Amino acid sequence: MAKHASSIVLHFLLALLIHTQLHFLIQVESAGDGFIRARGVHFMLNGNPYYANGFNAYWLMYMASDPSQRYKVSSAFSQAASRGLTVARTWAFSDAGYRPLQFSPGSYNEQMFKGLDFVVAEARKYRIRLILSLVNNYESFGGKKQYVDWARSRGQFLGSDDDFFRNQMMKEFYKAHIRTVLNRYNTITGVVYKNDPTIMAWELINEPRCPSDTSGRTMQAWIAEMASYVKSIDRNHLLEVGLEGFYSDSNPQRRNVNPGFSVGTDFLANNLVPGIDFATIHSYPDQWLTNSNDQTQLSFLGNWLSVHIQDAQNILRKPLLLAEFGKSWKDPGYSTYQRDAMFNQVYNQIDASARRGGAAAGGLFWQLLADGMDSFRDGYEISLSESSSTSNLIAQQSHKLIYARMRARDMRRRRTGKSIGN
Repeated sequence: MAKHASSIVLHFLLALLIHTQLHFLIQVESAGDGFIRARGVHFMLNGNPYYANGFNAYWLMYMASDPSQRYKVSSAFSQAASRGLTVARTWAFSDAGYRPLQFSPGSYNEQMFKGLDFVVAEARKYRIRLILSLVNNYESFGGKKQYVDWARSRGQFLGSDDDFFRNQMMKEFYKAHIRTVLNRYNTITGVVYKNDPTIMAWELINEPRCPSDTSGRTMQAWIAEMASYVKSIDRNHLLEVGLEGFYSDSNPQRRNVNPGFSVGTDFLANNLVPGIDFATIHSYPDQWLTNSNDQTQLSFLGNWLSVHIQDAQNILRKPLLLAEFGKSWKDPGYSTYQRDAMFNQVYNQIDASARRGGAAAGGLFWQLLADGMDSFRDGYEISLSESSSTSNLIAQQSHKLIYARMRARDMRRRRTGKSIGN
């Protein structure tokens, strides 16, 4: 009982401290257009360095498309904001199937789009920035397989789902989706998506993989074409690919960093494409190294982060976001201690990079759920309403990164000879 009470007190004190710090930052960073941009290896907000502590919640649009369930979106944002979380990554796609966003190429479900409108409007209310992913690599919510099915139904002869990255008809389908989402008029805020600073970035595709070409060249050509297309419509927002971070087989110095396999992507070449503003990695040692013990998985994670931070700093010269990470309670021998050890490893390396002005710009855990969403549990879920040690770690990281923003801002002001109040 005493331990539980101390946890509640710690949560309350952290929430109070985070609220005070964020209030100060909001005041001093309010001058500007509000878009997050990339300058060198840092995110910048109105001229000041910006670090992201956040979460994944793929379900936001789906849940918000039912007005009776929108309170769950509001609850998730409220709980996240109270712990200093400032970025949410979610889906701006749902292709065919049950309650889709896109019934068929170019045909949209207005009710689902209004759900996404609500997500953007509610995120704005809670000062949470959004990373919106535009298509899935996997079959969930349609993905590239659904695009292949659409093309086949129109007479295209296709060898595999990887033809999504090669076939001209599917490229046009996908470009039309990009165009529709970026030009969407928000029925709640009255702001077109491409003009809304609540959206931090667009993501081309969630976890792209092209195993039919492990050189990475097929993926490279597709990324270059789609990045150019996005930027032809919207130069306000940041753009990232959605990569997990695997190195190409053609890179002997780096392929050994991979967890024993490659997926047809090239972390370095893909992120050097003009128009790609920052790099992402994902990390799931419990999935990638299933036969390894917990310590081996933590060692892999530490090296995975270190090498990618180093490459983002020295080769890409772009910010690096750890866009997905987590540990499942379904893992054999799982304990909360193990999950906390993983979160500590991630957060400590991000914080260390931030302290030295490095390229690690933040991390987004997978995944946040609101109360009453048991059917969405996948083993990785975190409910912030439960006063757990992991929730406190998340809030502590927010405090550290808010402090890093304040410290970086003050250092910049001293260099330029400006006083803190100006």
